[in-house]
Amino acid sequence: MAVTARGPAVRALLSRLVDHAPTFPPASLAPVAALEEDRRAQASAESFVLARLVWPASRWDELDGAERALSAVLDALPPHDRRVESVELRHPGDLTGLGALAADVYVELPVADVHELPSLAELGLRAKVRCGGAHVPTVEELAAFVRVCRSNGVPFKATAGLHHAVRTDGEHGFLNLLAAAVLGDEAEALAETDPSAFRIGDGSFEWRGRCADAAAVARVRRDLFVSFGSCSFFEPVEELVALGIL
Repeated sequence: MAVTARGPAVRALLSRLVDHAPTFPPASLAPVAALEEDRRAQASAESFVLARLVWPASRWDELDGAERALSAVLDALPPHDRRVESVELRHPGDLTGLGALAADVYVELPVADVHELPSLAELGLRAKVRCGGAHVPTVEELAAFVRVCRSNGVPFKATAGLHHAVRTDGEHGFLNLLAAAVLGDEAEALAETDPSAFRIGDGSFEWRGRCADAAAVARVRRDLFVSFGSCSFFEPVEELVALGIL
């Protein structure tokens, strides 16, 4: 893995990449510990990688006045006492009216239901895809999801299962998913297991001869693959450090 530390391509690729979800499994931290862990992430040298704090709406009263960009997981009525940057929910059947909940609304779809993505696009909604847990999507399923999001102009976030930067032991890698979104050849990028196949130079992100400059990377991060949720902020950061990226 070759990289120029904190160069434009690194910033474009990794800025606000990780939505921190410390109260969710497998971390399942209690609210006080979760907020302390999030403050530690905010104070870290890698804080530019940190995006929203993901918090369940049912525990909104335990936020304790945290001043953070927030994403509310709607396991209860949406909060009205403070502004949220985004909300996340499972497909509710009727999609109308969801756009009023927040600026960004992420609707979680089973990975096989790519036929639903055009409906999200029509309503200005975003998609959320689960990459692990009870069902680990195949490379082909996840590749199709990325491809259909791209062709329909649907920004998406990922969640669950992205414990490694590069695909390991059948688990999807978040660097693979970035390559699939930025560089195309989705199935091949998602199946990659060799960390040395990825290269991050001062101004570009490369994978096996495919290349995108920092501006192109930033556009994809804004318009397609926005972020991924992780119950730990430091685990993905440590993966990136081990690869020499951070």
